[in-house]
Amino acid sequence: MKKVLVITYYWPPSGKASLHWPLDIMNHIQNFGWQPVILTAKDETFTQRDDSLLKKVNPEWITLRAKALEPFNLYKKFIGKKPDEKLVASETISLENKSLAHRISIWIRMNLFVPDARVGWYFPAVREGKKFLSKERVDAIVSIGPPHTTHLVAKKLSLLFDIPFFPVFIDPWVDISYYRNFRRSKFTLSLDNYFEKSVLEKANRIIFITESMKDDYVRKYIFIKEKSYVLYWGYNEDDFEKLNLSSLTKGKDYEKVIVHAGNIFDYQNPEMLWKMVKRRIELGEKFRIKFIGTVSPAIKQSIKKYGLELITEYAGFLPYTEMLRQLFKADYLLVCATEKRHVPGKLFEYLRVGKPIIAFGNDNDEVKNILEETGSGMLFRYDEDVNEFFNNAPDSITLSDKIKSFDRKQIAKKFIEIISDV
Repeated sequence: MKKVLVITYYWPPSGKASLHWPLDIMNHIQNFGWQPVILTAKDETFTQRDDSLLKKVNPEWITLRAKALEPFNLYKKFIGKKPDEKLVASETISLENKSLAHRISIWIRMNLFVPDARVGWYFPAVREGKKFLSKERVDAIVSIGPPHTTHLVAKKLSLLFDIPFFPVFIDPWVDISYYRNFRRSKFTLSLDNYFEKSVLEKANRIIFITESMKDDYVRKYIFIKEKSYVLYWGYNEDDFEKLNLSSLTKGKDYEKVIVHAGNIFDYQNPEMLWKMVKRRIELGEKFRIKFIGTVSPAIKQSIKKYGLELITEYAGFLPYTEMLRQLFKADYLLVCATEKRHVPGKLFEYLRVGKPIIAFGNDNDEVKNILEETGSGMLFRYDEDVNEFFNNAPDSITLSDKIKSFDRKQIAKKFIEIISDV
C-alpha cells in the first residue's frame, strides 16, 4: 500500500471547519490503496474542540504531532484575556475593536508573522517530519493550507527527501481578501510573495478548491498553468446518512428560520438582508435568525441596529453532527461569499441539505453559477435588494446529479489521480 504524508495544522479533536476536507478525503483514499500518515500540531489551543470527530480518525493511521509555538497565547495576554479563555477568530481581525493594544497586535500579526500566525510551528514540524522520513518512506507529501506555514514545511521535507509534493489551497495566500483591510509593509509583502512563489515552483502539482482561485493564481504565476487542478470542497455523504432526522422537531410552522453556520466577519455583513427581514416583520411575517459559530461585533451591532436582537439566537460552536441537524431545521440558509475567488465550504453542505440558499458576494460568479446550475438559491451583491429571494424561494431543493457530484467520495477519486500520476 502506498503512503502519503499529510501536513495539516488542524486535526481532531480540533473542531476547525477546514479539517473536514482532508479528514474525509483521507478516509476515502484508503479504498484506492493509499495509507495516510498525519503530521499535525500538538496541543493546538486556538479552535474549539469537537471530540466527535475523533471517531473519523482511523486508529491504524500514524499521527505525528509537533508542538506549536502559539503567538495567540501572547495575544491573549497582551489584550488582557485569561490564559484559559478561548479566542474567537473574528475578534482577532475585527475592525470594531479600536483599542491601542488590539491595533498593535494586528500590526504585529500582519507584519511579523510571515506567512501567518502559525509560523512558530515550522521548525518543530520539520524536525518531526525529518525524524519520521529518516526511517519510513512515503510516496507523496500533501499540505493543507491555510495556515500556509504547512506548505513551507512540506516544501522543506520534499527537498530533503526527494518526495513529490502537492499543496492544497483552501484559501488564497498573499492576496486573501481580509488583508486589504490592514497595512502590511513592503518588506513583509515581498517576503510573503517570495514564500508563496517558492512553494508553487517546487510543487509537482497544485490543488485549488475553486476554479476562480486557480485562474487568479495562473494569472499571477503563469508557470503553474499546466500543473494546477481544482477539487471542490464538497460534502461527505456518510455524515448525512448517519443523521437521525426523524427525531427533528421544527419550530413554529408560521415562523421562517434563517440559519448561518460558520464564522462570520465584519466584512461579511449582509445589511440588506437584515433590512428586508425587518421590513417583512413590520408587514406581519414571523422570522428567526440563528448563528452557529463565531459572530463578529459588527454583525451583532447591525442586528441590534435593525431591531432584530429579540429574534436572533447566537448558538456559538456546535459539534459537527448537531450543526448539520440544525441546518435541516432551517427554512433558509445564509452564506456570505465575500472573497470572489472563494466558494465557502459550507455551501456544499447547504446544497446537500436541500433548503433554499441566500448568498451574498460582490462578483462571485462561481458561487452564482453553482447556485443556478443546482437550482438551490440566489446570490446578491451586498448593496442589492433581496426581496426577490423571499418571493420566489421554494420549500425544498431536489438532490440532483450535479449536487451528488460534490460528494467527497467522488472528489477522493480525482485526488488520487492527481497525486498518483507524476
